[in-house]
Amino acid sequence: MTDSAWRDTTLPIAQRVADLMARMSLREKVAQMYGAWLNVGETPGEVAPHQNDQAPDPIDWPELIRHGLGQMTRLYGSAPVEPLAGARHVADLQRQIIDAGRFGIPAIVHEECLTGLAAWKAPIFPTPLAWGASFDPALVEAMAAHIGATMRRLGIHQGLAPVVDVARDLRWGRVEETIGEDPHLVGTIGAAYVRGLQSAGIVATLKHFVGYSASRAGRNLAPVSIGPRELADVLLPPFEMALRAGAGSVLNNYTDIDGVPVAADPSLLTALLRDRLGFDGTVVSDYFAIAFLESLHGVAADRAEAAAAALRAGIDVELPGVNCYGGPLLKALEAGDVDEALIDRAVERILRQKCELGLLDPGFRPEPDYLADPADLDDPEARTIARRLAERSIVLLRNDSGVLPLRPGTRLAVVGPGAHRPDALFGCYSFPRHVGVHHPGLELGVETPAIVDALGTAFPVSYSLGCPFLGGSDEDIAAAAQAAAAADVCVAVLGDLAGLFGTGTSGEGCDAPDLRLPGRQEELLEALLATGTPVVLVVLAGRPYELSRQVDRLAAVACTFFPGEEGAAALAGVLSGAVNPSGRLPVGFPGAGASQPSTYLAARLGRRSDVSTVDPSPLFPFGHGLAYADAQWGPAALNPADGWATDGEIELTVPLRNPHDREVSTVVQVYAHDPVASVARPVRQLLAAPRVDLAPGESRTLIVTLHADLLSYTGRDGRRIVEPGDVELFVARSSTDVHTEFRVPMVGPPREAGTARRLHPGIILLP
Repeated sequence: MTDSAWRDTTLPIAQRVADLMARMSLREKVAQMYGAWLNVGETPGEVAPHQNDQAPDPIDWPELIRHGLGQMTRLYGSAPVEPLAGARHVADLQRQIIDAGRFGIPAIVHEECLTGLAAWKAPIFPTPLAWGASFDPALVEAMAAHIGATMRRLGIHQGLAPVVDVARDLRWGRVEETIGEDPHLVGTIGAAYVRGLQSAGIVATLKHFVGYSASRAGRNLAPVSIGPRELADVLLPPFEMALRAGAGSVLNNYTDIDGVPVAADPSLLTALLRDRLGFDGTVVSDYFAIAFLESLHGVAADRAEAAAAALRAGIDVELPGVNCYGGPLLKALEAGDVDEALIDRAVERILRQKCELGLLDPGFRPEPDYLADPADLDDPEARTIARRLAERSIVLLRNDSGVLPLRPGTRLAVVGPGAHRPDALFGCYSFPRHVGVHHPGLELGVETPAIVDALGTAFPVSYSLGCPFLGGSDEDIAAAAQAAAAADVCVAVLGDLAGLFGTGTSGEGCDAPDLRLPGRQEELLEALLATGTPVVLVVLAGRPYELSRQVDRLAAVACTFFPGEEGAAALAGVLSGAVNPSGRLPVGFPGAGASQPSTYLAARLGRRSDVSTVDPSPLFPFGHGLAYADAQWGPAALNPADGWATDGEIELTVPLRNPHDREVSTVVQVYAHDPVASVARPVRQLLAAPRVDLAPGESRTLIVTLHADLLSYTGRDGRRIVEPGDVELFVARSSTDVHTEFRVPMVGPPREAGTARRLHPGIILLP
């Protein structure tokens, strides 16, 4: 083939793409709009419901790639694949695709990467809910950069992460995949993940645009019934923050919102995402989401109608394979149901992204770098990041008895279903819990001690199961109580086993009918408390649980949200005192009853009230977390204190000092409340939450600059506004533990903030 302008790397990308598209046939363009799901070696069992129902006929590979191919789906993450074998397979398939098409355009390879690359023998990091508990965007960015570098070495180009849905109902199984219940926290941490992943040359894909986490009754893929203000002010801001961080792709929400499936909604995928927010990357379908328009939503008569609806809405790429964007889309084109200009619109975005990734360059090599340097994926740097993030995400919820930190020589009875299983430390999108469960006897692929083993390196330990995550026997509960009675302290590790669609108690498709501990675990906890031995409860889970009946009798409570491969060592460090706990809750723990899931973002009528017998107050609130040693906070100051312009800034100053002989880490949380507004506003809403590390004896001054944009909200006419009037600001250790309160008048005319508003506070730390 002669040299063409689209191969010239000195030309602007737009010019290269236009040249290539002018040479392509319609069939070659359409081939760029779908993927192929190919497995190496053994075909796994059905990972998800509807997977096999929606699968097309068996792939005729030579015919499929004859006109090119847009994507390849999960070559490493569909079955246990040795990394070296996977890299060879990637290279072989890319060569075949290059050789088959007229233009030799490689395919984008995508994988899941929510808790690290979801591939056998790749490192397994803490879940996103643990990222939120760390309140440490810099550390999350470093983790994502390492994940991205690993993916790039293996010839992968796109990662389906992060999830920037805001948790709305703790019963929803995918709470563990969210970063928390506050949009500022979710957006700050999510944007950090995007920066890290894309710094390695991997396309970050935001999930699930938009509203997925607000499904009715916390049921996965259930309808969503929310107002436009909840969408705009709670669910959308994290996507805005992550898009500004440079995310190159967005994946649609499966559900319908007020009866309209998002996959067929141009008002969301085009008018909002592209026209209003200015996104110019690719929109990829969640797996089978386009076919679901026919089979689950009933808004298309066949796959041709589904393809037409999704394309008009703004979905550029069908994943995981070709169900609707192949023959059915061509059928819709022939029938005149789809404008060919929409094909060009999608393909231009796809080819631009391939150009940015270097896939259209003449020097592209199909061989992943890993083939030249097949070093261990789970390297020392990964272990260091995983340990640090696990340590900083563990939340000490209660410690009134002085049992923690455990004294040297303390005889421990370690009890519970989470204590002896290394895979209990992993989230549902880790390879062992996502794919490995379909391969009995498969090794985890990474070295991961169980919690009982990690504690056993520092203390004399006996272990008793008590009960599994679900079910169990009276005899096992009695045996655990006997073990506890013979010990100085009982450590009970209770909570969840992550999985998908019934293979766990937390995770995608593993929704909860209520927030009581699963199975017989609460019964086990009561039996342990009845022994009189001090009980330290470790909640190892994907969501908070209701502990109000036991909390006053527990010696201490710690919480960790699936902390990954270094989680056991991190937890042992916290319980022993070697690590000073510093995590904060990204979601509140529910209070008594647990039948009314709520978040801290409630307006006044959503709080405790004399007009209802149900108290939604949390047992442990958003932002809560204790430490063995914490910073001293000096008097906070506000400048200016006499007025905050509706288009201006204000500064909060907080002196911090570490009086201890060990490092401390504190999270200074700044909340706001608009007591008189055009619409009902939350009683507390987070504006900033910087984490500050202080060496022994060190003093620093924290300056937080807040722009008035951070107080903007959607008014009655649907426009985002900043209004004059008094504003309450709170410098706090949690959403309920206020250190200093200010009341400042916001002065000036009402102002529309719009989509260009400031989304982040300014953070300065002075010596």
